[in-house]
Amino acid sequence: MMKKNKRSHNGLIFRSRFSLLLLVSFFVFLAAGSLVSCSRKDKQAMKEKKTPKAVSSQIGVTRDVAQSQNTASWEAAIEQVARKAIPTVVHIEVTEYQQVVNPMVPFENNPFFDQFFGTPKGPRKFKRELKGVGSGIIMDAQGHILTNNHVAGGASKIEVLLSNGGHYPAKLVGTDPKTDLAVIKISAGKPLPFASFGDSDQVQVGQWVVAIGQPLGLNQTVTQGIISAKHRNNILNPSSYEDFLQTDAAINPGNSGGPLLNLKGEVVGINSAIMSKSGGFEGIGFSIPSNMAIHVAKELIAHGKVVRGWLGVSIQNLTPALAESFGAKGVDGALIADVVKKGPADTAGLKRGDIVLSFGGKPIKDADTLRNEVAAAPVGKETEFTVFRDGKRLERKVKIGNLENATKFFSRVVKERLGVTVRPVTKKETQKYALHPQQGVAVAGVDPKGPLGSAGFEVGDIILQINRYAITSMQDLDSIVSATGPHQRIVIFALDHRTGNRAALRVSLR
Repeated sequence: MMKKNKRSHNGLIFRSRFSLLLLVSFFVFLAAGSLVSCSRKDKQAMKEKKTPKAVSSQIGVTRDVAQSQNTASWEAAIEQVARKAIPTVVHIEVTEYQQVVNPMVPFENNPFFDQFFGTPKGPRKFKRELKGVGSGIIMDAQGHILTNNHVAGGASKIEVLLSNGGHYPAKLVGTDPKTDLAVIKISAGKPLPFASFGDSDQVQVGQWVVAIGQPLGLNQTVTQGIISAKHRNNILNPSSYEDFLQTDAAINPGNSGGPLLNLKGEVVGINSAIMSKSGGFEGIGFSIPSNMAIHVAKELIAHGKVVRGWLGVSIQNLTPALAESFGAKGVDGALIADVVKKGPADTAGLKRGDIVLSFGGKPIKDADTLRNEVAAAPVGKETEFTVFRDGKRLERKVKIGNLENATKFFSRVVKERLGVTVRPVTKKETQKYALHPQQGVAVAGVDPKGPLGSAGFEVGDIILQINRYAITSMQDLDSIVSATGPHQRIVIFALDHRTGNRAALRVSLR
């Protein structure tokens, strides 16, 4: 028994070992087969990859060639724009002579100052010379040059340097502070190269543009960028006519008045301002659309001033809450907040609460759009417009009035809110107080109990700024006062007619 069991045990061990050996051999075989299979698949894949790799290489070369061609085409376009436009861009140097009131005049007869400071005696006024530079664009062969008002406006002497080195004195044809545009003219004695202007309404966000000018006095500087945004307003002054193109093409001091061009070489904007904390370029520049610039320039050349249309309404932007309350869909349009009695809008049947949707066939996006369109409309012409009232669209016609004749209507708002009546500053006052042309409005009458009367204003004092916005006309004053809510405080920068001194005061509107 014992022997038999031993053999049996040994046979079991043998069989077990044999079975284990077979099992291991089976797995080794499978693994080998798998390796062979993988090897075959890898080889097959490598064979298959050779063709795609070659194709991919060819595609890559094609793409590189296409990209190179596009880059070369784009570079050639900018070179062509620069070559074509540079002869039409000018460098402008201005000199302004100012009569400045001696700041010590008010203390000349003050015993306290004489005793402790020995106030020196001197002239009541002294002359000051200011110099500046800018750019401009030649508009026609006769030498009319379009630039900014803040470049040429108020200049006593203007000189123009052409790209070919020619140097000419220039005369001021006209200025328009409301759009910051001006036209000057040189007499070269021969036809001059001039720019072609494009349709700024067709400019699209993302479109490539080129700026040319004299930044920091560096002549014929070319920069490129894109249109970052359109219809920017309330950048400089809420009472001005603004519809800026925003661009990231580099614009610096000295670029003012220079052109912004599309890749066809057409002027689509006049560079005017930058938004910057440093005073230099930070990627945000603003250009006056060419359509607005050409309209203003033609008016200045023809009349020396801009004649603007007037509707006789106070308008504001729609908000979602206001649109819902009036039953309107969306916030496009301009809401009429008030209508001047016997004005053009009142005569045409417009009412408070109407929403203007289109004017002269153009859709109205907001209050600034309507304001700009009315200003550019021909005076005396009947213009069609669409309003939304009580859930219905109504078609109307209005005969555009002349803004210059609307002065009497502006006085009412200012008198009610500030307690004063105002008038334009005279030429004599401009010279006496060393003011720029069209700077400020003079106080003509004062209610002693009104906001300005209580603050010490007198007849003859001149209002220069409100909340840091320059006042150049009675309309400016009316626009800012109308846009300010009841009982809000404003800061008025004014000139004392007795001493010529300037000071800032805070007052509350009625």
